[in-house]
Amino acid sequence: MRIVNIIVIYNHDHSKVLMCHRQKNPYHGLFNFVGGKLEGNESKIESCYRELYEETNISKEDIVLEELMSFVYYKLNYELFVAVGTLSKPVELKSEKHPLSWIDVSENFEDRTRFAGDGNIQHIIDISKYKEFILD
Repeated sequence: MRIVNIIVIYNHDHSKVLMCHRQKNPYHGLFNFVGGKLEGNESKIESCYRELYEETNISKEDIVLEELMSFVYYKLNYELFVAVGTLSKPVELKSEKHPLSWIDVSENFEDRTRFAGDGNIQHIIDISKYKEFILD
């Protein structure tokens, strides 16, 4: 089974979430969380830290990530692993392929004309807002 990760990154006061503007398919032209594929023998959380650094310049020194949830798509033979964290300090973001934006958490993430994930982004945001999942 192929494992893909996405990372939910909050700013210091949890008012904004970091997203990338997809420049290729799937979801070309839509906002999505940053993430990527598991490589080699790395753990799921290690793959999140690697992808986060590659795509944003956010390092392990800037954030603590916590496992949030997984979605298993049996018919498609892949697992979507979700991690969440809050930046501990300001970071100069550097985009790898997809431009980065801080999006206000009050947005309608179910809007499929703006956001990827087939409606799942709103659910992920809602679950990640529960106090026990937000890292201070």
